[in-house]
Amino acid sequence: MIDLKFDHVSKKYLVRQEGAVDATRHPLVRKLQSLRRRAEDFWAVRDVNFEVRSGEAFGIIGHNGAGKSTILKLLSNITTPTSGEITIRGRLSALIEVGSGFHPELTGRENIYLNGSILGMRRREITKKLDDIVDFAGVRQFMDTPVKRYSSGMYVRLGFSIAAFLDPDILLLDEVLAVGDAAFQSKCLQRITELKQGGTTIVFISHDLGAVERLCDRVILMERGELAAVGAARDVITEYQNRATGSAARTRQSATPAAGEMKKAEMTSLSFYDAQGLEAATSSTGNPMTVRFEYVAHAAVKDAVFEIIFFSGDGQLQCQLTTEPSGERINLEPGAGVVEFSCSELALQPGIYHLDTVIKYRDAPTALDWHPRCASIRVDPGKIVHGQFYMPHQWRLVKQDGHPEREAEATFKELTSKV
Repeated sequence: MIDLKFDHVSKKYLVRQEGAVDATRHPLVRKLQSLRRRAEDFWAVRDVNFEVRSGEAFGIIGHNGAGKSTILKLLSNITTPTSGEITIRGRLSALIEVGSGFHPELTGRENIYLNGSILGMRRREITKKLDDIVDFAGVRQFMDTPVKRYSSGMYVRLGFSIAAFLDPDILLLDEVLAVGDAAFQSKCLQRITELKQGGTTIVFISHDLGAVERLCDRVILMERGELAAVGAARDVITEYQNRATGSAARTRQSATPAAGEMKKAEMTSLSFYDAQGLEAATSSTGNPMTVRFEYVAHAAVKDAVFEIIFFSGDGQLQCQLTTEPSGERINLEPGAGVVEFSCSELALQPGIYHLDTVIKYRDAPTALDWHPRCASIRVDPGKIVHGQFYMPHQWRLVKQDGHPEREAEATFKELTSKV
């Protein structure tokens, strides 16, 4: 049985282009000038088709601006399609953004009853679920406080609890786990799993590809408002990674030596291995990982340095693996070779990371060989940590003779260098 269906659905917005407005003219004239700016069509979603079966967990992934949230807004009737038809069977509950559906002047308790009424539930039904909602959200002492005074964390905890405990037939979730802390994220994932096992149809948007793969039966990949791929979660996530970075063979063509200079050394491949020595395209925070950097030298190179630079999905530089700080000279002879970087604990938080590789002379301003975004790796949740990255470390408990006090001393060993 089909609970949700998109049949050739498109959504168009008009986007006005910026134009010059004469600041010396009368305000009314300036207003008319701004209204006459040329408007262009922007297709947030174009000719999208998919079906979601009853009891299925269905994921939607893609870069920011790909049309994911527009699909959920269409499903939840926040906006209407420009063309096409949407079919929904059953009671639908949506948590699309923090506090969506809340009335700021009402208390948490009143908003629970308001949201339940919108879903078509009787007051008696809502009352039966009230304790479960409040306990899950952890905001019991603030239930009679207007929600406009809630923090963003309290908003999302209560919003998720309402959406997940009022017995919806269909639950729509858009990046709601990104706001909560690690403990709440774990509770949410457990609750989503319970709902899935209970037969609730789930549509889940998240940049946490590990959670998508664990929870979802099927996934669609959106790209520039169009459906780019649909299928099993692992297959579509792999396609997403391939589209994000391309293969190393294609990107290697972008690295060229300076004019008139022969390329003395170049990377031939980059691969990742897990703790068992098996090649892998994914890892988890805190897990061991080895990166194998294969190269070929076309001429002798004295004092070469090898680097691997990690960038997050939004292009922010995260960290660097490099042979330079060791001070050990690497002299290359003509022929093929391998450099291996070993990390006893992967320091990156969950996400997709794109890699640059560099071969250069020590302290040289230019590279002998540079491959921008030549590979990617997906990091799934492992150790639950806070912050931008995890710092691998060791610790030991130290006793001082003659003193009853005990002092904890941490010895940190950084395995990746911040750039």
